[in-house]
Amino acid sequence: MIDHETFEVKGPWEKDRGDQYLAYDFWWHLGHDTMITSEWGTPEMVTKGLNPELLLNGEYGHSLHVWDLKSRKHLRRLDLGKEHQMVLELRPAHDPRRAYGFAGVVISLEDLSASIFLWYLEGTNGKSEWKTKKVITIPAEPADADDLPPLLKGFKAVPPLVTDINLSLDDRTLYVSCWGTGELIQYDVSDPFNPKKSGSVRIGGIVGREGHPSRPGKPLNGGPQMVEVSRDGRRVYVTNSLYSPWDEQFYPDGIEGWMVKVDTHANGGMAIDRDFFVEVE
Repeated sequence: MIDHETFEVKGPWEKDRGDQYLAYDFWWHLGHDTMITSEWGTPEMVTKGLNPELLLNGEYGHSLHVWDLKSRKHLRRLDLGKEHQMVLELRPAHDPRRAYGFAGVVISLEDLSASIFLWYLEGTNGKSEWKTKKVITIPAEPADADDLPPLLKGFKAVPPLVTDINLSLDDRTLYVSCWGTGELIQYDVSDPFNPKKSGSVRIGGIVGREGHPSRPGKPLNGGPQMVEVSRDGRRVYVTNSLYSPWDEQFYPDGIEGWMVKVDTHANGGMAIDRDFFVEVE
């Protein structure tokens, strides 16, 4: 807690954290006095890069947590399964009357896929319960070991590595960044329980190295990572770096920074704007 006038640190926000230990993102449902938090790892598990031993042992975060905003107490852990490693970005419905949201999971230990989970409140009249459901699975893509960084050679596949997601303000479209394969995927989530893929573009990627339309002959590294959607939902901005120690593991030749703009179509689908390409020199 921080004093809103002096910015003095007054102490931890949580009065009772229960069994919550790992953390990352947080969002809230004000109409339900509820906060949802996700899990990545402790600083020691993150700041030095991905630790393969911790990953294969399922020790990174794999749960969502439900909190009471008024009492600042932990209510419940929603375990997605130990195989679902690194539950990062949270995007709740913007409509305050709707109690649901989407969580991105970086990687599955079973098949290197990435996934999107829905959290939602089921029931009414004092008998409601927070639940989760996997609604999107994005498979890994086969690859030649010679094209892969040391961390992935033994798997002979490129994991999607979902590192960011974003939900349009009208709650109808979800954008998913696949930092490993270089794909930005668009889903129609008008029915949040049954998303439908509506568009896709590729740029960069561990193996693909897809170029920008304005410079198709230049291979790009990194991949869609941070993603921001304009208020009117017509433009999507994407950058390509995750976090330098992790960048070096998955793109050992070094990340060359870039930002692109993707234009969306009224009835679904999207395309990279060939006239917008920012490179960091």
